Amino acid sequence: MIRLLTPILTMGVAALALVAAPALADPVMLRANPVDDDGRVTLGDIFDGAGSASGVVVANRAGPSVVFEAGQLQTMASRAGLQWANPQGLRRVVVRNAALAPGAAAPTTAGVAAAPAATRGATTEVLTYARNLAAGDVVQPEDIIWSTVQAHLAQGGSPSDAEQVIGLSARRALRAGAVVGARDLVSTRVIARNDLVEVAFIAGGVRLTVTGRATRDAAVGEPVPVLNTTSGRTIAAVASGPGQAMAGAGARAAAASNQFARHGM
Repeated sequence: MIRLLTPILTMGVAALALVAAPALADPVMLRANPVDDDGRVTLGDIFDGAGSASGVVVANRAGPSVVFEAGQLQTMASRAGLQWANPQGLRRVVVRNAALAPGAAAPTTAGVAAAPAATRGATTEVLTYARNLAAGDVVQPEDIIWSTVQAHLAQGGSPSDAEQVIGLSARRALRAGAVVGARDLVSTRVIARNDLVEVAFIAGGVRLTVTGRATRDAAVGEPVPVLNTTSGRTIAAVASGPGQAMAGAGARAAAASNQFARHGM
């Protein structure tokens, strides 16, 4: 009886393991010359072998082309159940308007732009919004894409790196396809007026803290006067995190942590 049960139990455990194992993402390959023909860029336009995820829209093209950060594209593919290994180590992937793409020309660089050029004739590559954002929305990696636009549409002060704006909040409603500008975004508020805030003083390796009450809202890197409720004095501090602020030399470092979000404020 024991000898009969052993193989049955072994088979049962193996079957359960198969059921419990997570489904593997489907591997895909980047198309040699990614193009779209209707302004809606899908995973099927970008990858061979996208299968059921081919119709997933990842961007709306507003100009002659859309440029994706490679890491951003990998994340979007993964969310749709696809795995792109990026074996070439590409930094960016360009998807062009099919009507403007060269017909018989052999593709080079697999649709990749080594870096955004400052100016290419009458166009330039800049960060644009991939979807409409409402005031207060926090920018996620998939919300911004590199796009080719007419040079005169590029704003002064536009970021040169997506990391500069990911995590910031929309100051006002922003439309898909618009160029990302310094005046569009603001650091997410981490301190609200009347919040209790711990202010740190650091000097000569010694760290002292005092708790007070914020007299205004503030994002990371913004000034936040803090009222010391014991002494009645106001401390000139800079927000460094939720409920945290720095004073003295540390305040200057905190103030420099988010220069793009404060530009033009």
